[in-house]
Amino acid sequence: MYSLRSVDVMSCAKMMGTIYGCLGLIFLPFLLLGFGSLMFVQNSPKAPGIALLLLGLLAPFIYGVMGFLMGAFTAWVYNLVARKIGGIRLELKADLSGPTSVAPSL
Repeated sequence: MYSLRSVDVMSCAKMMGTIYGCLGLIFLPFLLLGFGSLMFVQNSPKAPGIALLLLGLLAPFIYGVMGFLMGAFTAWVYNLVARKIGGIRLELKADLSGPTSVAPSL
């Protein structure tokens, strides 16, 4: 058994920011569809609808930034907690079936 005792804060933040940015891109068509239908249903001026459309277009960027910040915060908290109670225990198995695989030297 191995124990994951520390997580690099910046690498976790970059990964989470990228993952959440991609999720924002996946959700973008649904947000635009919802905002577009809202603009047609409303009998009010178009200004709120345009603001919502702009917010929908910015959603992937907002998701990415929030993912980055929360990824960094989560990694930082994990490192604090892992020092006190220990890290996540992992059982690793080397996969030697591939032609270029190398057994880990720990």
